[in-house]
Amino acid sequence: MEDLKKLITDAKKDFAACKSLTELDNAKSKYLGKAGPITEAMKDLSKLSKEEKPKIGALINEVKQGIESALNNCKESIQKQILTKQLSDESIDVSLPGIKGNSGSLHPITLTMRRIERIFHSVGFDLARGPEIEDDYHNFTALNIPESHPARAMHDTFYINKNYVLRTHTSPVQVRYMKENKPPLRIISPGRVYRVDSDATHSPMFHQVEGLWIDENINFANLKGVVQDFLQQFFEDSSLSIRFRPSFFPFTEPSAEIDMSWNGGWLEIGGCGMVHPNVLKHTNINKNDFQGFAFGLGVERLAMLKFGLNDLRPFFTHDLRFLKQFKV
Repeated sequence: MEDLKKLITDAKKDFAACKSLTELDNAKSKYLGKAGPITEAMKDLSKLSKEEKPKIGALINEVKQGIESALNNCKESIQKQILTKQLSDESIDVSLPGIKGNSGSLHPITLTMRRIERIFHSVGFDLARGPEIEDDYHNFTALNIPESHPARAMHDTFYINKNYVLRTHTSPVQVRYMKENKPPLRIISPGRVYRVDSDATHSPMFHQVEGLWIDENINFANLKGVVQDFLQQFFEDSSLSIRFRPSFFPFTEPSAEIDMSWNGGWLEIGGCGMVHPNVLKHTNINKNDFQGFAFGLGVERLAMLKFGLNDLRPFFTHDLRFLKQFKV
């Protein structure tokens, strides 16, 4: 009997020496396992007399409960120590400087497009958009581009089939708008356009913004004022000036190239002119009552000048090191 009672003291001592749940589980097996003293004592009950069995049986249960109680206490203590260490290891010192997360940024072309749209909207121009797959009529015929014009050749234009092309400019948007709305009209039509061309300063897909103003008594002075005011706002330079050089475009007459003052010289920036009477005729606008001007600017060209770049290809390489430089 004394040996059984001593088991509780021994078990408590062994359990207290355990540093992990694994060690505690091994110590448990020593006392409560199949080969442990409690199990052996239960087997020996059959050898006792009827008078001894109840007394010894009760003692065995008392010892077993004492060992289990000591086991549970040690288990709770070890689990508490494990949790405390885990919380300590995973704790965050809120007084330390934070780790700055990566933030996205808009593409420089998107930033440029939004700036262009914002400036023209501020002076009363509406925004017009149209399909990028365009039919022959709207892309060429309605814009007074004859069938013999080089722009219709396959080496300049991406043909879907004989009737449809990837639009070569956003001028078809203007044609559609003029057919669907009555003058006075004042719009810009920004968007993607496509031409068979690719080098350091050209891409087969690029962006244009074209402007159109149709009203009574519109002239070249109005055109110069609008374009110069836009460029001064875009480049934030009130001293910037522009000049026109005579040129030719099928959809405008007279036509001109636009040069702007840049780094002590002149830099070509776009094309413009008065809307050709044949274009007005295709859109059912009376040329005797209304006149208008149109102009076109390359968005990549403006972005390159704005951000000081000499190669447009990085715009299309998806290099995050390049794109991260441009923040809103």
